Amino acid sequence: MAEPTSTEALPTRAYVIHPDLGHARSQRRAPEHALAEAVALAHALPGIEIVGEEVARLRDPNPGMLFGKGKLAEIKGRLASVDAELVLIDGPVTPVQQRNLEKEWGVKLLDRTGLILEIFADRARTREGVLQVELAALSYQRTRLVRAWTHLERQRGGLGFVGGPGETQIEADRRAIDEQMTRLRRQLERVVKTRSLHRAARAKVPYPIVALVGYTNAGKSTLFNRLTGAEVMAKDMLFATLDPTMRAIRLPDAAGGGSGRKIILSDTVGFISDLPTELVAAFRATLEEVLEADLILHVRDISHPETEEQAGDVADILESLGVDEDVELIEVWNKIDALSADTREALRRTDARTEGVQAVSALSGEGLDDLIAAIDTHLANALDEPREAATLILPFSDGRRRAWLHEAGVVEHEEAGENGLTLQLRWTARQKGAFDALENLPDDS
Repeated sequence: MAEPTSTEALPTRAYVIHPDLGHARSQRRAPEHALAEAVALAHALPGIEIVGEEVARLRDPNPGMLFGKGKLAEIKGRLASVDAELVLIDGPVTPVQQRNLEKEWGVKLLDRTGLILEIFADRARTREGVLQVELAALSYQRTRLVRAWTHLERQRGGLGFVGGPGETQIEADRRAIDEQMTRLRRQLERVVKTRSLHRAARAKVPYPIVALVGYTNAGKSTLFNRLTGAEVMAKDMLFATLDPTMRAIRLPDAAGGGSGRKIILSDTVGFISDLPTELVAAFRATLEEVLEADLILHVRDISHPETEEQAGDVADILESLGVDEDVELIEVWNKIDALSADTREALRRTDARTEGVQAVSALSGEGLDDLIAAIDTHLANALDEPREAATLILPFSDGRRRAWLHEAGVVEHEEAGENGLTLQLRWTARQKGAFDALENLPDDS
């Protein structure tokens, strides 16, 4: 009897190439580490089997083929030997180069932007995330129409007065993409407007916002889960989580009690070097949470050999987003559990002497008490809000505003009288403004 045939799709055999421009290279990192990151990106995409990888040295990129004739032949031989179906180029590839390389090597090809877009498309879960990825992908595809219709007749010779059907199809496809992008932008505007209303509602709550930012796979989600008790997916994988998550929590004090201040903690998408401009623009709305933060926790994988270069990439993206330089920021040196005992102890001594640095392990919990104390101190400095004493009389029936005052931790004394509850308060101007805004909200809000 014949063996049953498996219907499960076989993984795509992929070959990863990092083009190294040598002295002309603008990237911060060494080519070997850049290649390792590119391979990790490829592993983050499901259905991919890595069958080979290499750093390809380039003196001057060829405008039409990226690589010179000799290098083209070398790579073609290696691709054939491992039966590769897909080539991932860790860098920008023009539409013309992509078309020519696919024809020369007989494989499909993705550049760095295309690969990251594929990962984001696979990982986006919220409505806003899906719309943002689709919009970014269409923007990217619009520039690639030169290769999308190679099976059609191209422009004939002459003065160009008569266009071939290939050119007509490209224009029609470009118009279709433009129309779809317009529809997506309208849908995204509605989603963003809804989130803006949620943000406005949060603004009436007197809790500061603490935003986690950092290079992808730095351990932000693990730290978020440790501080909040949430179960956001945290894996040793680039872009394990995409959609921003927010939780209102009360920070425990250093002794583990429950008397700390209440905050809103926000976990954002991880950054990466050479993040596609299409994605920076598309996710700007999502990252607006960072712009509104009272305190930023820059989570770094301190065990990574290029942690300084990664930190520089994060700083560049924060600057491009327009984050104010005056915003309070703590560098969280994460993953100290991956270091030797001596190195770990040295880092803990360094963070004790350095303002704005905390060495921790989100995995084991080491150093988190000190981080929590630092968050509280930095928020006090960031908000810089003096508290004033006040006396307030509330009717017994006003349970909602009474509960709000106790939840905000501003009640020092409460006493029942004939006319209602007399409360002795000590609050900031921000808290008073948020309390006053409660009068304008319906009872069920």
